[in-house]
Amino acid sequence: MKVKGFSIVAAAAVLLLSGAMAMAGCPTKGVKELTGAGATFPYPLYSKMFSEYNKLCNVKVNYQSIGSGGGIRQLQELTVDFGGSVGIMDEKQKAETKAGPVLHIPTVAGAEAIVYNLPGIQRGQLKLTPELLADIYLKKINNWNDNRIKALNSGLKLPDLTIAVVHRSDGSGTTFIFTNYLSKVSQEWKDKVGFATSVNWPGDVGGKGNEGVANSVQQIPGAIGYVELAYAKQNNMAWAQLRNKAGTYVEPSLEGAALAADQPNLPDNMEVMVTDSANSKAYPITGFTWLLVYENQRDEAKADAVANLAWWMIHEGQQYALPLEYAPLKGAALKKAESLVKRIKVNGRPVLN
Repeated sequence: MKVKGFSIVAAAAVLLLSGAMAMAGCPTKGVKELTGAGATFPYPLYSKMFSEYNKLCNVKVNYQSIGSGGGIRQLQELTVDFGGSVGIMDEKQKAETKAGPVLHIPTVAGAEAIVYNLPGIQRGQLKLTPELLADIYLKKINNWNDNRIKALNSGLKLPDLTIAVVHRSDGSGTTFIFTNYLSKVSQEWKDKVGFATSVNWPGDVGGKGNEGVANSVQQIPGAIGYVELAYAKQNNMAWAQLRNKAGTYVEPSLEGAALAADQPNLPDNMEVMVTDSANSKAYPITGFTWLLVYENQRDEAKADAVANLAWWMIHEGQQYALPLEYAPLKGAALKKAESLVKRIKVNGRPVLN
């Protein structure tokens, strides 16, 4: 069986090979529940992973899908055992943590679809350039029959309809990826808005979580928004073809996300953005999603449980990525993730040997 260019059998073989190196299993210190909070971007996958992990190890993982900003805050306040984020913590956020350095452990990569609600225009029919997308979000283009959009989509009957720009209202790693991309392709966006988990949007409609953005786009004729690929598929939404850095128009896909994430010279800390890849087949709005874990743990039992969960997620748990529209870790990214999990320690001693 193949899923958009990926062989499930081949993926399983890779997981078995990497799993042979695994030192971790189920927690041994008696912890039966872990709490996490953060990104909505990986929530469909994390729900499946944590359900399977509970069956295997009898450890319930309670993960609240509240957005990356909320996950970072709860980790800072030590109210969760781990955070989930699709945005990299900035220096201020790192300085405000209560227990020292935070590891960014990648779990998968994913694509963000540019979704729209245009009567009569189906999935993949609309084409957008990076410049057009930035100008729509800058509120410089306000109608779907604007000449610039029409010139690029001469075969489509674009309606005389106001563009309703939908964005995340909460602190969001999905926003971090999207605005990081816009900052790379538009100097005006970079200068006026920038990129972060939360920005001062030029307008129009805010939605909470990927779910909120998806719902708003579906309910408002003429709306455009950005959501994680799994949400777009689950809600049967129309999405645009986007011109990538190489000049190729591409739809969001697993293959395109994997090609964007498979980059040389990944940093050891994996705090890296892979938007606007130069690969001719890569989808440009792609990013990793990370578990945020304190490097120096205070509780030995919790440290054991968190480290074992993280190791399982980047090995056995990867089998659930492809069916749920996420790109599994591979190659250098997987090796870097393994090294980061091995850095989790208690009293200066690594948890996993």
